[in-house]
Amino acid sequence: MNIHEYQAKELLKSYGVSVPVGSVAYSDAQAEQAAEEIGGERWVVKAQIHAGGRGKAGGVKVVNSLEDVRKTADAMIGTRLVTHQTGPEGSVVQRVWIEQASDIRHEYYLGFVIDRGTQRITIIASSEGGMDIEDVAKTSPDKIVKEVIDPAIGLRDFQCRKVATAIGLKGKLMPQAVKLMKAIYRCMRDKDALQAEINPLALVNTGEGEKLMVLDAKFNFDDNGLYRQKQITELRDLAEEDPKEVEASGHGLNYIALDGNIGCIVNGAGLAMASLDAITLHGGRPANFLDVGGGASPEKVTNACRIVLQDPNVKCILVNIFAGINRCDWIAQGLIQACNSLQIQVPLIVRLAGTNVEEGRKILAESGLSFITAENLDAAAAKAVATVKG
Repeated sequence: MNIHEYQAKELLKSYGVSVPVGSVAYSDAQAEQAAEEIGGERWVVKAQIHAGGRGKAGGVKVVNSLEDVRKTADAMIGTRLVTHQTGPEGSVVQRVWIEQASDIRHEYYLGFVIDRGTQRITIIASSEGGMDIEDVAKTSPDKIVKEVIDPAIGLRDFQCRKVATAIGLKGKLMPQAVKLMKAIYRCMRDKDALQAEINPLALVNTGEGEKLMVLDAKFNFDDNGLYRQKQITELRDLAEEDPKEVEASGHGLNYIALDGNIGCIVNGAGLAMASLDAITLHGGRPANFLDVGGGASPEKVTNACRIVLQDPNVKCILVNIFAGINRCDWIAQGLIQACNSLQIQVPLIVRLAGTNVEEGRKILAESGLSFITAENLDAAAAKAVATVKG
């Protein structure tokens, strides 16, 4: 689960991390009022969507008057912002964040991610933060610093100093860097976050000396930990998520939309990934990842078909079931129920194996419906791709 930048900043602020003074606005009038209450002579107007790359896409503007705050907010709100992370369809801006402009001396990158290789939270930092951090990683990998955190003892002060030194922080900034890194790590652990990205972490002039301040923040949380994170769950913005994915979660289905034309209904995440790979291997493009999980009832299968068919690009559906806790006869009954209730017009390629497989195949064969069956995954994927290609 993702949250907006302004929500991430409020979360970090509660852990003692320095962030600019700001306010969220849902209209141009609110934006102007927020800027007036914040005070100062320069403000930053930032579009709030669940995607990076907003600066390059025109979603971050520095303005010098209250009138410009209003005009800029009016131009952003309601428009569709397209970045390299939203895809060509973009994301509609429904709110903006107004914050006091900072006197930036230098920008750094600081991220906390879970390294699947070491299975530990790892700090990734660079002396070159800002909009071009992806290019830095490609062209100057030597400027990227990594530090692995031992979960048994947590983040130690010497590790923070090591990272800070590597990206060029020293002197009076060192205690600030240590405090900031430990606060972000504590927040990440407390809130079951999978990622905490600070870009940029800025060295700003406050008039009372230089200070490290978080100018942008991005958090991603573990869906499996949300049951114990009421505060985080309340920050969820369903308008920023694919409606099909939201509906699927309500039915106990794991659905992720992709950009292909072969719908997929599979049980088990591993088998689902293998199914996507098989489709791609045969020259096709999967339209989604959908895991029906264990104990899929006929109603659950019907809901799965309905959600997959909401994507107008779907030209056929591949159903790949290796039943253990599931039963092939349940799946077969669900497919027949779906065909009758949803009046499915696209071809269904079905591969069944495992518990009650013979009974499931018999139900399909005697249904009077035109299912395309296959004995194994490779054959099913090949038939799905051939069907789409005519």
